[in-house]
Amino acid sequence: MTSPLAIGHTATSPAAQDPRAQLRAAAQQFEAVFLRQMIGSMRQAKLADDPLDSSATDQFREMADGQLADSMSHQGAFGIAQMLIAQFEHQVGGQAQAAAGAAPPAAATSNGAQS
Repeated sequence: MTSPLAIGHTATSPAAQDPRAQLRAAAQQFEAVFLRQMIGSMRQAKLADDPLDSSATDQFREMADGQLADSMSHQGAFGIAQMLIAQFEHQVGGQAQAAAGAAPPAAATSNGAQS
């Protein structure tokens, strides 16, 4: 089964091998989606009708809003991605240790407690 963090990366890319890079990419993508939704909601709350409004204008605005959200997420202006990384980094670190064959700290203490 493919990990959701590996979507968009090939198996040979460095990001596919580094779980922290995968986490960073997934967090940035989540932040971009969140910002797109927020910007879209702000656009819907228009106070007046635009006489030049058309479906082509709406489509262009959606594309521009998507680019704006991507740009904002790469800059880290809101910090959502950083909060997600801080929240999940300990889990990624534990998975990297398990993949490398190192015993997790909890297993080492439980073996030492047996007499």
